[in-house]
Formats: sequence, structure tokens, C-alpha cells
Amino acid sequence: MEAGHQSYQAGDIVYVIYRNPHTYNVANVQEAAVVKHPEQPGQLALFLYETYFPLDEDIAVYSSMAEAEMAYEESFGSTHEEGLEW
Repeated sequence: MEAGHQSYQAGDIVYVIYRNPHTYNVANVQEAAVVKHPEQPGQLALFLYETYFPLDEDIAVYSSMAEAEMAYEESFGSTHEEGLEW
């Protein structure tokens, strides 16, 4: 999670930097939902692309798109390439 380890609740909308699993050199900022994990009672998960991901310190989670885009640019460079957004 992002610095400060904000406490999330089911229903929150957050932003993550997601790498395409088929083309590893492609990454972008994606909106994700915080949900109750369907297979682990009492646990929260991120729901992204019809898949549940663990909500843990291994995934950088941002509370705003602007914050996620700043982190993306620090890690990967500009989100704009030849006038087009990623």
C-alpha cells in the first residue's frame, strides 16, 4: 500500500499501477475497487479486470488518480507519448 498504510474499506475506489501480464513492459494507472475477499472471510481485496488481488504491502495503492499518475511518472516517465495518453 502507499506510504501511510491508509485504512481502506469495502466500496472504496483506489488507483494502482498495473502491468499487463501478457506484455510486461506495458504498465498504466487503473481504477480498482476495494471489496470483501470472496474466498477469505474478513479480508479485503482489490477487484481489477474481473480478478481479485490481495490488498497488501506488495501492491502500491493510491487514493487519487493524480497521486497514482505522479508515482507512475516517477517510475516510468511521462504518461503522455507523442501527444497520446498511454
